[in-house]
Amino acid sequence: MADLFFFGTLRHIPLLELVLGRSGDALKARSAQLPGHGVYQVVGQPFPAIEERQGATADGVFVQDLSAADLDALNFYEGGFGYELKPVAVRLADGSYAEAEVYFPEPGMWQTADPWDLEVWAAEWGALSLRAAEEVMAYYGRKSAEEIAESFPAIRRRAASWLAGQARPADPEHDLTKDVIVHSHTRAYLNFFAMEEMELQFRRYDGSMSPVVHRSAAMAALASVVLPYDPKRDQVLLVEQFRAPVYISGDSRPWMWEPVAGLVDPGETPEQAAVREAQEEAGISVQRLEPVAQVYPSSGSLTEFVHIFIGIADLSDVSGGGGLAGEGEDIRSRIISYDALMEGIDAQTYQDMPLVTAALWLSRHRERLRAGHS
Repeated sequence: MADLFFFGTLRHIPLLELVLGRSGDALKARSAQLPGHGVYQVVGQPFPAIEERQGATADGVFVQDLSAADLDALNFYEGGFGYELKPVAVRLADGSYAEAEVYFPEPGMWQTADPWDLEVWAAEWGALSLRAAEEVMAYYGRKSAEEIAESFPAIRRRAASWLAGQARPADPEHDLTKDVIVHSHTRAYLNFFAMEEMELQFRRYDGSMSPVVHRSAAMAALASVVLPYDPKRDQVLLVEQFRAPVYISGDSRPWMWEPVAGLVDPGETPEQAAVREAQEEAGISVQRLEPVAQVYPSSGSLTEFVHIFIGIADLSDVSGGGGLAGEGEDIRSRIISYDALMEGIDAQTYQDMPLVTAALWLSRHRERLRAGHS
């Protein structure tokens, strides 16, 4: 048996319960402090780190009698991120001290800022962290901690996408608590994308329930697409890059002309992602965004939900772009006239659905956007 002190996100009892796979009622947990240490927000990340700081005190939860299986689950959840257990002496509420172990990050691993606040974190990141932890722990015993750490950014994006879907208005014609019955849910595959499978029934239009069907979904996340348009010059900017899924599908044209596009990071709005991606991929400073559509591009197989925009920009001022080498991007751009774009649409030259959608929207709103720029 082992006694641990949790200072950060695992101090959130619902998350600790999920990782350990058992209720907090079965945990011997109580408040404690670690003198000479502080808990600080990691710069650019939604979690904290603990550091030795003279005069500081780290608040946390002291949990006793954790089993070898508990430690194995915790090491799986934390182990891929460079944390190691180290012994400390924590102060209990009655002033006495107890021996415990703490997950400390590798020295110099994180840059920290202000003191971390559990309640603020729970309000902003708690639900996302719980959803992400569900996916992480579904691979316990099937993946290594290091493999999970490599996939964790994508896991967090999928969690954010799931929460965004939950927040959309419900269908007034269907009650999901009665009209869909899930018999099994399997997380079958994990990489940059993931694959999930369900055996389920759904209510048919005649009021009866369907037979049990086995369905799979390629799990993606929220994405933003922005077609840069210069209303003064009546031009658009397209980007081209190699698309591995198109090549894998057998298509002989895997280099695709597209609008600027990218995934929405957790804590980021689709609008913010569109502006960021325009700068990263094309060196474009977007002046304003015109919303085009919010759509599933392939609802029969893919969970990706796409926010499509027209980005009003000055295409005489393009600097940088090309994508991020760290993400394996190799992107070139081309500025073409509106007429050339629509000729390509009519000739069915372009294979990217968001580009076609944005172009057709632009054809309906072009005169309004050009007003005052001619």
